[in-house]
Amino acid sequence: MFKRLLGLAVVLTLLSAAPAVKIHAATPAPAQEKKGAREPHPHIRAALRELEEAKHELQTAAHDFGGHRREALEAVNTAIRQLHEALEYDRN
Repeated sequence: MFKRLLGLAVVLTLLSAAPAVKIHAATPAPAQEKKGAREPHPHIRAALRELEEAKHELQTAAHDFGGHRREALEAVNTAIRQLHEALEYDRN
């Protein structure tokens, strides 16, 4: 559980720094546009899977840890929402 929470902290730190980084939208390569093409954002999808797992762990934790579990769960939900919005932005 500690490793997952540590990983979550790293992801959240990276996400909080993301607005400071200017991201340029790239035109997808023709190979990516074809059906069955490789996933264009495997790292974001992997982060979503990890965050969903961390969310489950936090929801089933035995203690509240002085309110820190609730705050961590809110941060995870925010991170999940942001990553979904990033994927949606890339579709447009």
